[in-house]
Amino acid sequence: MLQATTLKFLKELKKNNNREWFEANRKKYEAAKADFEALVASVLEKMSKTNETIAHLTPKECVFRINRDVRFSKDKSPYKTNMALYISKGGKKVLNAGYYFHCEPGGPFVGGGVWQPMSPELKKIRQEIDYNWDEFEKIVQHKKFKAAFVELERGSDVLLTRPPKGYDDDNPAIEYLKLKSFIASAKFSDEDLLSKDLAKKIVTHFETMRPLVDFLNRALEH
Repeated sequence: MLQATTLKFLKELKKNNNREWFEANRKKYEAAKADFEALVASVLEKMSKTNETIAHLTPKECVFRINRDVRFSKDKSPYKTNMALYISKGGKKVLNAGYYFHCEPGGPFVGGGVWQPMSPELKKIRQEIDYNWDEFEKIVQHKKFKAAFVELERGSDVLLTRPPKGYDDDNPAIEYLKLKSFIASAKFSDEDLLSKDLAKKIVTHFETMRPLVDFLNRALEH
């Protein structure tokens, strides 16, 4: 579980997203950061029991910095108003499929997969789906997967309107081959963030997602 003070800090930061306020409240930030890293440690401990590929990771290797990169953004707010973790066997800076948790009052969620890979990696994933369609279909149609995530994300920003080069409309996997990202996600509530079972719920979703993540990583490693 997270402390109510951590959510309170994030709410206050959203209203006061400037360096002066942040520096005046740095102790609150440090406490919130430590609280979130303790949650990440619990998640890693639980996952490592059945997934040795991430057993070497530390919380610091999985948590994103709170500072925003504003170089190419019209929004010059210096800080993110969320805390987030990304778990993958190569750490958060390596292009692997992995597991994501987004802690933001009013909009927490879990997710995972691969977000907008570069063209060479995207080709590898599409080829793996095409060659092993039966396996991939079983993963995304599994009843536990569908109960948790329903379907891979299909927004206009991650979906082609036409088949990608080299694939036909009648390909049985075509609706997945059109994807530019391969992401599953599920919403959490603010009540979930304060629940003593938060780490357990996160890990349960991650474990349900693991066949998808393993499939994508196999494609990327070919």
